[in-house]
Amino acid sequence: MNDNQFDVAVVGAGIVGLAIAYTAAKKGQKVAVFERNPRAVGASVRNFGLVWPIGQPAGKLFDRAMRSREVWLEIAAASGLWLKQNGSLQLAYHDDEMAVLHDFYRGAGASGYRLKLLTPNEVLAYSPAVKTEGLKGALWSETECTVTSRQAIPQIAGFLEKQMGVEFHFGSAVTHVESRVLSDFYDTWQAERIFVCSGAEFETLYPKVFRESGITRCKLQMLRTAAQPGDWNLGASLCAGLTLLHYSSFAHLESLAAVRERYERENPDFNRFGIHVLVSQNRFGEVILGDSHEYGWDVSPFDSEAINGLILNYLETFAHFPDAVIAETWHGVYPKIPGKTELVLEVEPGVWIVNGLSGAGMTMSFGLAEEMAG
Repeated sequence: MNDNQFDVAVVGAGIVGLAIAYTAAKKGQKVAVFERNPRAVGASVRNFGLVWPIGQPAGKLFDRAMRSREVWLEIAAASGLWLKQNGSLQLAYHDDEMAVLHDFYRGAGASGYRLKLLTPNEVLAYSPAVKTEGLKGALWSETECTVTSRQAIPQIAGFLEKQMGVEFHFGSAVTHVESRVLSDFYDTWQAERIFVCSGAEFETLYPKVFRESGITRCKLQMLRTAAQPGDWNLGASLCAGLTLLHYSSFAHLESLAAVRERYERENPDFNRFGIHVLVSQNRFGEVILGDSHEYGWDVSPFDSEAINGLILNYLETFAHFPDAVIAETWHGVYPKIPGKTELVLEVEPGVWIVNGLSGAGMTMSFGLAEEMAG
């Protein structure tokens, strides 16, 4: 029975579950992770691979993002995981967008952001992909990092298993949880603390809590190019004016209203489908593009070419690549609770639900895991 006894059991091998497992294992605790699929297949492997502290508002959330960044660097150094500290460029092509960047820069000095305002002539030194025609300026942030999600998530799991002694049970759907006990119908395990990080298990194991949590779904559409020729390097990850409307770090700025009003006037579909466009590049030289945000329980399983068109048309206003042919498209679905940055709830003694990180799992999970462990 000792083989089935653990200090910590984690349900779900996405980034949230892996972060909790890593934090516990680093403390010397005996940890097991249970994943219903043969490998992680959800939102954790369907994203840009971006660790994006600049999107978090100053204070607790930004500090959490920066701590997560430190842990990413720690794991990359220990495991050999590919991680690029390439920073980000927030590009401005309109005076109202430039006003927001100036306001943000002025207010960010004592908050821990590592920023520099750039003139149009300075921008190409950070990325050759930027279209300089009509460019007013940019905000450079040095803190953003890139990983290759589809490799990073299983690579972290392998690192935890081989080097930190974490036990993984892939293809094991947990069907019963109570204080200090969990089961997949065939076998039973004991753990002092149990963390349910999978949305599927959250919904089936605690349906009343799930329904009353206010959680909803967000579907996002994404695209990627093939590997760029000649080892072409994107440099900094890129975004433009629409991104100012998406991240809460900018939400407090009065100057943002003019940006919002102009985009609503120019193309209401940007807001309707939650379009803002990020550009990253993975270890294979492929450029990752997206995304959209459609909220609700009835999100379509089918992708919209019109939404992909909105993404690509907006992309053309600020970036270009040697090879822009789209090699693959996909969508992801992540949990969101309106008005909250995460759901952390003890549903019975020693059993915690950790969910609803609203698409910021890559940026926030390691910092959140440390806060919960503390």
